Amino acid sequence: MKSFEVDCQALGQAIKPVAALKAATLMVALLMGLTPAAGFAQLSSPIAGGLPAGSGAGVHSPNSPFAPLPQRSDVLPWSVLTDVKTKAVNKRLLPDFPAHVQALNGTPQRIQGFMMPLEPGEKQKHFLLTSVPLTCSFCLPGGPESMVEVFTKTPVKYTMEPVLVEGKLVVLADDAYGLYYRIKDAAPTK
Repeated sequence: MKSFEVDCQALGQAIKPVAALKAATLMVALLMGLTPAAGFAQLSSPIAGGLPAGSGAGVHSPNSPFAPLPQRSDVLPWSVLTDVKTKAVNKRLLPDFPAHVQALNGTPQRIQGFMMPLEPGEKQKHFLLTSVPLTCSFCLPGGPESMVEVFTKTPVKYTMEPVLVEGKLVVLADDAYGLYYRIKDAAPTK
């Protein structure tokens, strides 16, 4: 039982409390012998490849009413951002970025994704950009590698369609909220 407590502590320190609660609920359900089919809703990040919902790169559900992101050669692809592992450091899980991802730190980048507001309102200056659309307002679409925290210069109107932002990318080695990436001074673009 002690190892379970250590794992939960590391998990809670590595990701936002909402994600920790979701992971703990899933863990308890699995320990009780329940499966997602036995009372859990299908999320945008279903259990795929052995990863619980809320971890990994995210999966665009074929049942989603939203189209996946269109392929663009002029943006930083999510496949680059999701190319990260985790490592345990002092009972905490931290990102372990490969050199090509670390080299992006401090550089201007264009990223497309789906807006996940962090506050109520029609216009947003601080939000998450995700690789897959949200299908549940209480669920994370994937792990921290599938999200970028965005701070914009001017408010951006909320939309459920893909958005494209441009700004300075920051690669976060040890963020207090468990995020891996941030875009500062972002501006919406086409």
